[in-house]
Amino acid sequence: MTRIIAATLLLWVAVVLPASANSKVLHAINRLSFGPTPGEIERVESIGVEKYIQEQLNPNTIPTVGALENQLSQLSSLKLSTTELGTIYGATRKALPADRPEMNIRKVADERNHAKLLRAIDSPRQLEEVMTDFWYNHFNVSISKGISRVWVGNYEQTAIRPHVFGKFRDLLGATARHPAMLYYLDNWQNTTPNPNPKAKNRGGLNENYARELMELHTLGVKGGYSQKDVTSLAQVFTGWGYLPANTKKGAPFTFYFDPNRHDASPKTLLGKPITGTGEQEVAQALNILAKNPATAKFVSYKIAQRFVSDNPPAALVDRMKTRWLQTDGDIKAVMTTMLNSKEFWAPAAQRSKFKTPLEYVVSAARATGSKVEETQFLQGQLTGLGMPLYACLTPDGYKNTREAWLNENSTIQRINFANHLASGRGLSKQPQPIDNTNLDRAIGPYLSANTKTAIAASKVGLQSALMLGSPDFMYR
Repeated sequence: MTRIIAATLLLWVAVVLPASANSKVLHAINRLSFGPTPGEIERVESIGVEKYIQEQLNPNTIPTVGALENQLSQLSSLKLSTTELGTIYGATRKALPADRPEMNIRKVADERNHAKLLRAIDSPRQLEEVMTDFWYNHFNVSISKGISRVWVGNYEQTAIRPHVFGKFRDLLGATARHPAMLYYLDNWQNTTPNPNPKAKNRGGLNENYARELMELHTLGVKGGYSQKDVTSLAQVFTGWGYLPANTKKGAPFTFYFDPNRHDASPKTLLGKPITGTGEQEVAQALNILAKNPATAKFVSYKIAQRFVSDNPPAALVDRMKTRWLQTDGDIKAVMTTMLNSKEFWAPAAQRSKFKTPLEYVVSAARATGSKVEETQFLQGQLTGLGMPLYACLTPDGYKNTREAWLNENSTIQRINFANHLASGRGLSKQPQPIDNTNLDRAIGPYLSANTKTAIAASKVGLQSALMLGSPDFMYR
């Protein structure tokens, strides 16, 4: 192990040079997917970059993989509603019998994490997986807080995944209604200070969700709103929550607006009037936020930061913002503007993004071409690298910049992971050493001449680990 670490660290001393493969093909795969599988570079070269991009922007045109769908179909907790998850695993979780594995709360976490990694590694609809992860971080909910832990998988699948290429307003509305978000940012407790006597919850005005909705989800911290706007928006959201476990009004743990807890007085948000119309006030407020130019700029910047560079060019962000406003927040249209830009394809943008732990671990697994049966090892590695699934403690989600993830400790951990994975362990029940030929088809084009020379001079048994742990492969 020490010998492998030392050999790999020597590669990090060398200057990373441009890859030898078609740079446009490799760049497209690097940014629109979690990385190439063996043969993917050749496939994209054969169909052309433009067709590949259109495929990925329209995931329903890409056939699903039967083996992957079969694996996912066996994860029974993924099929449960928020009512079932909350009733079985949430409010009564302390009373669950240890000898009933189908009722163990750990099952929900294991199946949720397993599903995310399976999709990220094996789904041919790669951009859909990348965008699902991007939007989850944008609208982050952490498993660290109470009953949210049982809902985050459902939240990602029902509130986020269906809208990743649609209208931002629809995505915003779906996240605002889901119990996971309502609980995580406390809006389920948000009540007018003078509720109707029939109201059971008298917790008072809670501004947590309103503040994060403007600061993180829409306008951005410099979006031009004031504390008065935060208070007004919180008043708009009074009574906006979900039914409790002991409800007699419908299915527990589903969205519910309680008019007895709502502040029906007229309000003003960002200088625009909102009339006292109960539940419909939220629709008015979300429309105002989604259409605001500050939202268009802030979210366009975040998309460009994920796909172009840590500090995306202002001119590109401005064009994306303009397209946003022209299309009423059509995410696919904004993405298309970015993907057709000179900034996206600029040589300086290529191989400039340092992979997050999730991007690195998944790209390595994809590069091996191995059949993935188990993901517990990968989950553990993500925790060790500081990016446990669904567990970012702060509502702003995980960062995707080089500054956030490149440090000495994580470099050593990544090299250890590369050695472990190269031996064939961690992905299947009957591990076999990685096929160097397959790995080279996926990773070879990443490697600079200096790195290739160093790897060729090493022992055959070390070569896979050196490829996976090379500095070249840490970038996309």
